[in-house]
Amino acid sequence: MRLQIFTLFFSMLVICASAQNKDKLFGTAAAPESKSGFIINANGDFDIPAADMAKRFGDSYRVGPQILYKTKSNFLFGVKCDFILGGVVKQDSLMINIRDRYSGYNTHEYEFINSSGQRIGVPVYERGYAIGLTFGKIFAYSKQHPNDGLTVLGTVGFIQHKIDIFDKDKTVPQLSGSYLKGYDRLTNGVFVEAYVGYSHFAKNKLVNYTIGLDGLFGFTQGRRDYLYDVMRTDNAQRLDILFGIRGGWFIPIFKLYYCQIFNPR
Repeated sequence: MRLQIFTLFFSMLVICASAQNKDKLFGTAAAPESKSGFIINANGDFDIPAADMAKRFGDSYRVGPQILYKTKSNFLFGVKCDFILGGVVKQDSLMINIRDRYSGYNTHEYEFINSSGQRIGVPVYERGYAIGLTFGKIFAYSKQHPNDGLTVLGTVGFIQHKIDIFDKDKTVPQLSGSYLKGYDRLTNGVFVEAYVGYSHFAKNKLVNYTIGLDGLFGFTQGRRDYLYDVMRTDNAQRLDILFGIRGGWFIPIFKLYYCQIFNPR
């Protein structure tokens, strides 16, 4: 599955690069020039975890918005926020103290006896977010396409993640209220992120995208005072790594457009 995803990614890069010969940027001007202004970006990542992240979670996704300002020199500055979504939890000891000998469990669901004496399944998920400041540059590949090319971005910011224990009907007393904090493994800290990919802006202003490879390195720490299932404080230092493939859709809003609206002649 992972091999197929990476093969698809590189195939898309080849198609993207070859398609540029048919396209001029941001209009039909005879002499294209680099544009400056704001870019609104909707991102999506498929991530493979490493280091401490891989011990707790499986493959996951990140989705979220990004706002960038692009200069005529193709430098980029802005902010981004990613929401972390996953359905594989590998924490073997999770809630072991409130499971009975017949309770089944896997990476997606745990079984408990509820307040009515029924055995029910409680799903578990990976949930979190990462928010930060982004900076970088687009290295244009030709004078005819001054806004398209290799894109390198760096981000620094704050990341937080936890295990979301979803007792939908609130029928397991041990998982109600503040008791959840003793099991959710809330973790946060600072992160740095690097992105290398390709960006393209079409002349019709609709087919604007980026696609590339992404690496996030979180220097985090457990934040719960006490974990009920393992009977200890959760304050260990962690290295949480996500390697991913990212795709994004751009909405460019450039200075010239604003001038025409607010300063009509």
